[in-house]
Amino acid sequence: MPNRSYTFYVTVLIVILLDQIAKLLVVATVPLFDSVSIIPNFLDISYVRNTGLAYGLLNDSTMPYKRVITGALAIAALAGIAVYARQMSKDSGRWSEIGLSLILGGAIGNILDRVRLGYVIDYVDVYWRGWHFWAFNVADAAISIGAVFVFAELFLGKRHASRSV
Repeated sequence: MPNRSYTFYVTVLIVILLDQIAKLLVVATVPLFDSVSIIPNFLDISYVRNTGLAYGLLNDSTMPYKRVITGALAIAALAGIAVYARQMSKDSGRWSEIGLSLILGGAIGNILDRVRLGYVIDYVDVYWRGWHFWAFNVADAAISIGAVFVFAELFLGKRHASRSV
């Protein structure tokens, strides 16, 4: 990805490292399908394995070659992100660059799990009374925050023509 700043690459690396370290700590300290309460009735660390796609889609599916299919879809998504990053102008705003680095770091973090283990390790469990959000991890949070940054820049950033008219 030419013309990317040092900050871009450092942010990608930091997200990957934080994600992988957090997952290692969860696996080492929380038994599978068990939980540790952090904020009672709101936030737990719950070790689960996401064998499906985003938000647990296809998690319960027993279709043949599921691991290959979900891995291929994740790699295709990463390739799409990389293509977008290459086409993103060096004049793009700072928020877009930070957002894209968060998305890329998060995508790589989750793909490392999927390729190495066949599933993604999720552990952040946010809930309130009877409502539960999907379990997620550092990589998922980085992707979500990054997407907000990219879209905010896209819709709220200053507009300029790509060439003179």
